Amino acid sequence: MVEDGLFDLFPVEAVYGMHNSPGIALGKFAVQTGPAMAAADMFEIRLTGKGSHGAHPHHGEDPLVTGAELVMALQRIVSRSVNPMKAAVVSVTQFHAGSSMNVIPESVRITGTCRSHDLAVQDQVEQRLRQVVGGVCAAHGIAFELDYQRRYPATINTRDEAANAARAAAEVVGQDNVILDLPPSMGAEDFSWMLQHNPGCYVRVGNGEGSKGSCVVHNPRYDFNDDALVYGASYWATLVEQQLSLQS
Repeated sequence: MVEDGLFDLFPVEAVYGMHNSPGIALGKFAVQTGPAMAAADMFEIRLTGKGSHGAHPHHGEDPLVTGAELVMALQRIVSRSVNPMKAAVVSVTQFHAGSSMNVIPESVRITGTCRSHDLAVQDQVEQRLRQVVGGVCAAHGIAFELDYQRRYPATINTRDEAANAARAAAEVVGQDNVILDLPPSMGAEDFSWMLQHNPGCYVRVGNGEGSKGSCVVHNPRYDFNDDALVYGASYWATLVEQQLSLQS
């Protein structure tokens, strides 16, 4: 939408977004200033060796063992390269290799994701991942291809807009029900693209902790708590009313 000229067609002064949050009590909001969600990078690593019979590994070049070593080596990026006061995640999420129990495969495919809130950390993680992949593969004579993509930038709420959001939420549910110290999530959000072009704030509305809200999102048993609708709708109406009153 942004690439297609959304803000050229509809210029705005600020953008606001909302996501429901299981685990936050119904009737509460969470508003963060600064990082709210992480940047999401995705990687795919293809290793190519020389397949052989499992009984004669010395006749081949085993990409599976190299891949296993690589998975473990990638975990040291965060634990040994990133400042422990900074947030980062490197997660391998897929490992595909072989189709027979007695054959060492010729190729391995590994995929995963890297998360961070800070651009310098994002750069560091990508650089170290490239170094680790190249180094481990070189050590074992395995060819590789690495596809590293920066999919979503970090979701960063601007100070003034976060204050606007908190004020509107407090009007709806009371100041005591507005959480201002929720830690940033390592999940990602495409609303971040809008925040790269405009100031704004992305808030959380509580989905409850009972039977209607106990499952996390992106879960096949997830059930949105319809009782949260009144709070979300009231927040939007209040936010608009408050912002318009400031311009009158």
